[in-house]
Amino acid sequence: MTFRAPVRDIAFSLRHAAGFDRLAEAFPDADADTVSAVLEAAGVFAADVLAPLNRQGDLVGAKLENGVVRTAPGFADAYRQFAEGGWTGLAASAEHGGAGLPKTLEVATLEMVQAANMAFGLCPMLTLGAIEAIAHHGTTRQKALFLPRLVSGEWTGTMNLTEPQAGSDLAAITTLATPDGHGGYTLSGQKIYITWGDHDVADNIVHLVLARTPDAPPGVKGISLFLAPKVMVGEDGALGAANALRAGGLEHKLGIHGSPTCVMLFEGAKAELVGQLGSGLAHMFTMMNAARLQVGTQGVAIAERAYQQALAFSLERRQGRSAWTGESSARLFDHPDVRRTLMLMKARIEAARGICLSTAVAADLASHGATEEERATAKLREELLTPIAKGWSTDMGVAVASEGLQIHGGMGFIEETGAAQHYRDARILPIYEGTNGIQAIDLVGRKLGLGEGQAIGDLMDDMRDTLTALDALADPTLGSLARRLETALDAASGATAWLIERRARAMPDALGGATAYLKLLGDVVGGWMLAKGALAAVAAIAAGEGDADWLGAKVSLARLYAENVLAQVPGQVAGVMAGAADLAAMTPETLGA
Repeated sequence: MTFRAPVRDIAFSLRHAAGFDRLAEAFPDADADTVSAVLEAAGVFAADVLAPLNRQGDLVGAKLENGVVRTAPGFADAYRQFAEGGWTGLAASAEHGGAGLPKTLEVATLEMVQAANMAFGLCPMLTLGAIEAIAHHGTTRQKALFLPRLVSGEWTGTMNLTEPQAGSDLAAITTLATPDGHGGYTLSGQKIYITWGDHDVADNIVHLVLARTPDAPPGVKGISLFLAPKVMVGEDGALGAANALRAGGLEHKLGIHGSPTCVMLFEGAKAELVGQLGSGLAHMFTMMNAARLQVGTQGVAIAERAYQQALAFSLERRQGRSAWTGESSARLFDHPDVRRTLMLMKARIEAARGICLSTAVAADLASHGATEEERATAKLREELLTPIAKGWSTDMGVAVASEGLQIHGGMGFIEETGAAQHYRDARILPIYEGTNGIQAIDLVGRKLGLGEGQAIGDLMDDMRDTLTALDALADPTLGSLARRLETALDAASGATAWLIERRARAMPDALGGATAYLKLLGDVVGGWMLAKGALAAVAAIAAGEGDADWLGAKVSLARLYAENVLAQVPGQVAGVMAGAADLAAMTPETLGA
């Protein structure tokens, strides 16, 4: 099917759910005309260049041939066009050749890239993380030598964390960085699951690698961050000899076949330290936090792609009599349950889009806010929303991709229709960049305590401000939305208070309810995003501005979400609070081991 970039939906969410206008003072160049032009151009590139390669990337995939990784047909040329278009440098500083636009706009454009071709989109996503890490922690020389070429897209970047014995527990890594006596290091070890670890689309790859020096203490305090290019780089930026690192194999994966996921072997590779010895994990988290938001956006993207295909199929496929039209061979779309499913898919996508873009706005304000207080408050919001953006949005992506397959019926289970690819591609999202269980632990174990509770308190206050606006408007079309949001907010407040109390006295009890709480809070924050959009839509309709039918659909989606998602939130509180004693008492034997 033909992919259509959801430019209008993204622009609406940017303005009304995420509050993009709050960035006007910090980014005067990001005016309405510029934002519109960037979104339109990104949409055209995603739809015309990247989307047609998505199926081929899945069927052919990346291959390792004679020690060289070859990407799927068309990927190298598409990447060349991506780099020439300046997309990697959209939000990078002008000092290093970027456009200096908000990160929020970068997130919005990359949603379309990921929806068009997620396997391709992983390459620039990792490069953006490398740019972020070097910009924050690199030396003046490293910034001057590597950033302009990463920002231009001439080179790409990776992050090398995982090892066979060290997945989520990075304290167990054993890759060794030995001083070479000349101010540098040599790396020896094996890394696995390295996304775009090797390829043929760019002249060089800048690997950021976690390793430990011979005299490093055990645990995370002994981990440092190193930079090892695939091809050695002279002080003038000229490429030299190949470094002693290589792809030892490609993983055979459930999905994202077009993305070369490598086993990387470092065989005495020359490297240099980034930042401080022993601070590698903290430095890498600069990259990982940016990547977690981008992965959340991937959840939105793959859901959008799956939704579009399911909607198109529902308009083409005819089965059974419609209860509405009476037609004996009706479109699937004309069956009430199918239409309800499609509407809920769309509503969840827009809720998650609002969460991710709001997180990005907070990140921009945390860096560029006008006052120290504004920056500090925004940083709390960014940190609180990040695990929700990553965890809730990617769970949503898998669920919507599954529902899209379901709408296809038996044809969805057949690979030729392409619906299965979206489900297979989506399934990695709750796993990488910190599993969603880890996101839940982070939310409950650390983020609820940020600012001594200020972060979650401010969020609850902002959501209640929107509830007040709904009540003040007294619009009959929004009455049920206001009631459901109020009840859901009360439930979320109660669950939050219980978790904060248990964190202080019995952390295992709190962590046992962490995943349930992430879902609950994500459901409520998602409803808040839709409520803000509904308020804006009602105001625009009343003023006679815009497309009334399209705006009316925003209100309908918010109401449907309220009755089908927010209405269930009070019942989720028990899942957060209950079962702590049973969890503690359970043994492997009683579970059948």
